[in-house]
Amino acid sequence: MKKALQTLAFLSATLLATSSLAGFLDQDFSKISLETTHVRGNIYMLEGVGGFAGGNIGVSAGNDGILLVDDQLSPMSDKISAALAKINTGKLRFILNTHWHGDHTGNNAHFAEQATIISHSNVRKRLMAEQNNFFGKSLASPKEAWPLITFDQAVNIHFNNEDITLIHYAHGHTDGDAVVYFPNSNVAHLGDHYFNGIFPFVDLDTGGNAFSLTRNVGEIIKTLPDDALIIPGHGGLSDMKGLKEYHQMLKATTTYVKNQVAAGELLEDIQLGGLPSEWTAWGGGFVNEENWIKIIYHSIAKK
Repeated sequence: MKKALQTLAFLSATLLATSSLAGFLDQDFSKISLETTHVRGNIYMLEGVGGFAGGNIGVSAGNDGILLVDDQLSPMSDKISAALAKINTGKLRFILNTHWHGDHTGNNAHFAEQATIISHSNVRKRLMAEQNNFFGKSLASPKEAWPLITFDQAVNIHFNNEDITLIHYAHGHTDGDAVVYFPNSNVAHLGDHYFNGIFPFVDLDTGGNAFSLTRNVGEIIKTLPDDALIIPGHGGLSDMKGLKEYHQMLKATTTYVKNQVAAGELLEDIQLGGLPSEWTAWGGGFVNEENWIKIIYHSIAKK
């Protein structure tokens, strides 16, 4: 967890310095390594250490080959390949994108000749076109990066003795989020619906909403067994206890800001007063307390 928090602190500093996702690519990637964690069954997690590699990668490795959930920033391609070779010598066959952001889809084009890319339909639409959001302008991705198979609600993949499910949760982190569940291993990858131990970033400009995110996480919790292990989009490996604590934070902070607005408080006044003290420790990542209040505030108008 300490390594995860150090990486998140680096993420915060990098974004504040660059104010653009493109700024991530200016890092010295020679200092970044991938830590491989065996989660359970045939599922592994790849997490960047020493800098910001992108979101956590989920790996299913078995007799059918290799399936990835997300693929980080583009300069990590060789390190991803090296990490996979140590897990399993099988062929990379599928990549599942949890959403469109470049820190989760940055190696789509690199691996496209090897693997079939699958995502929600809105991920493909956003990768095909220029996007403008908090991070600035994102150019359209090359055609090779576009998912070949898309879905609107859910899709199943029968691979490595798992009936893998991808389920779309609308207007959470973005408008194209998918949660991936591996039932035999009892592991879920939540993408950026889950920032472990910190306030989440919600991309309001591309369909995200803090209140929908909160509702979605509650629905996800209802669908998962109590002993499931959780790969978050960012932060260390988690369990259901950690996910429920995160959900409690989401519920409490969104309700608090909503009530302040209903009482006539302006954004600046709410930010000045801050959140109840029990939630301030969650502001140690990229999204500090002031920015989380702002995200919630602007989510109210989009509800």
